[in-house]
Amino acid sequence: RMAARRALKAVLVDLSGTLHVEDSAVPGAQEALKRLRSAPVTIRFVTNTTKECKRDLLERLTKLGFDIAENEIFTSLTAARNLLEQKQVRPLLLVDDKALPDFTGIATEDPNAVVVGLAPEHFHYEMMNKAFRLILNGAPLIAIHKARYFKKKNGLALGPGPFVTGLEYATDTKATVVGKPEKTFFLEALRGTSCAPEEAVMIGDDCRDDVGGAQNAGMRGILVRTGKYRPGDEDKINPSPYLTCESFPEAVEHILGHML
Repeated sequence: RMAARRALKAVLVDLSGTLHVEDSAVPGAQEALKRLRSAPVTIRFVTNTTKECKRDLLERLTKLGFDIAENEIFTSLTAARNLLEQKQVRPLLLVDDKALPDFTGIATEDPNAVVVGLAPEHFHYEMMNKAFRLILNGAPLIAIHKARYFKKKNGLALGPGPFVTGLEYATDTKATVVGKPEKTFFLEALRGTSCAPEEAVMIGDDCRDDVGGAQNAGMRGILVRTGKYRPGDEDKINPSPYLTCESFPEAVEHILGHML
């Protein structure tokens, strides 16, 4: 337990539920990010969002007063696109129309793969049945992520996970998952930073996907009690979070005071 920890070099920060909920920033988060930028660490924003393309996401964050550069954001849409290019398949894209710009240039006619993100307007019987038939005929099922639910202004809402699981169940196959909590997602996010996982910490509101995923990849994880957090979440993973904090600003204070 007391093995020497390597100095912290990278901080991975979740977006929705950690820095903001829809169009409201978590109180004090902008100021906390400024403080974190004064530290000698690389910052990456890692998100499973499939509701909007990276450009729209950046615009939303900038409007909320966050100082973030596009190349600092790593999304599960980027990871999904990379996988589609590797596999050279033509996807049926069950993603929100606002996420489509991140798939520009990917051929989609006569699909031979199924990609599922958060797409409430596509989750109806005809479309799910189309996906079901493609998978039965051998098309790979790619899940951008399998989150059970997420936080909206008016309460918790179903994520893509239940729909992916339904397709897995009906076709007796397993989806390839590209977003958090997959180990490859966290390692991809660190690529180009020259940081090892042991030199990184992840801050997020999802105990399993943010904290558990990061810790499985060799990082430390800080759980914040904002966004989708519910009392008792910290007991849902083993090992438990390195730290549980009230919010992102408190997590930043801990990093600046104890981890550098």
